[in-house]
Amino acid sequence: MTTPAEQLTEGLTKVAAQHFGGATITDLKRLSGGASQETWSFKTHKDGEVEALILRRAPGGGDGNASGTAVGLETEAKLIQLAAEAGVVVPTVRYVAASSDGLGSGFIMNHVDGETLGSKIVRTEDFAAVRPKLARQCGEALAKLHAVPVKSLPPLRVSPAVEEISRYREVYKTHGHPHPVFDLAFKWLADNVPDDDRQTLVHGDFRNGNIMFDPTHGVSAILDWELAHIGDPMEDMGWICVNSWRFGGIDKPVGGFGEREDMFAGYEASGGPKVDPDRVKFWEVLGTLKWGVMCTTMYEAFKTGMDRSVERAAIGRRSSETEIDLLYLLAAD
Repeated sequence: MTTPAEQLTEGLTKVAAQHFGGATITDLKRLSGGASQETWSFKTHKDGEVEALILRRAPGGGDGNASGTAVGLETEAKLIQLAAEAGVVVPTVRYVAASSDGLGSGFIMNHVDGETLGSKIVRTEDFAAVRPKLARQCGEALAKLHAVPVKSLPPLRVSPAVEEISRYREVYKTHGHPHPVFDLAFKWLADNVPDDDRQTLVHGDFRNGNIMFDPTHGVSAILDWELAHIGDPMEDMGWICVNSWRFGGIDKPVGGFGEREDMFAGYEASGGPKVDPDRVKFWEVLGTLKWGVMCTTMYEAFKTGMDRSVERAAIGRRSSETEIDLLYLLAAD
């Protein structure tokens, strides 16, 4: 009986022969990370040259149909290509899998050197020299990302602030377990919804952990586009400032490594409009609340037996951390 890796090797060998100039493949390896999709590294060999590539595909080689708020992998590949055209630093998409390839839904992209572990980026000496400029680089990347013409985008859900609030309120209500701080945050958000006057491509999960950093040059790739949608561009800025994505560097609101003002400056200098800090704060509050609700969802999955993994239980307990974060944010109003 063939293993998943052997089946995948067979499919990649076929793809490399047909679409990479008759190349052969070696060193296929499943990478850690990626909660909802599989990530594999491998190398192609042709005429004495070796190239490192990455396959991102649906779990088990499935069809990868979009579900919930996630886009499909073909759409994700298209978004990465459009982002590259706009000057965003992303891996180059080399090939989008066809149904006849035996790979399932997915795409192949260039390997990019760098680090995605947030704790290393925030704490280790390796990134000490580059750390002061990372927040500005994030702002620069977001300005280019938000400039992707909406008319060029594949079909995406449109999710303004009121819809985001409604979605997570409904999820929260299904748990049947009241959190007074969450109730307070929902009330604050409803009272402070910003005008819906600008809609752009939104990455949807722009945070430390989904950005690859190089210890010499800084941002080297924006990854994981599966939650992309059309909405308020300040959603991305608020999300990277959520305390849960600072990896202990709580005094540095942008990803645990930088200041909001530096990110705003990079955004404006790269063509983005002037940033309204109050609007970013709104999305930081909503992002903190969203993560709190997501944590309780993981606890519910553990409690009901849908997922008895220790990881789900441990993440579920972190909802209390978001309650503290929300109280600090709302007290600073």
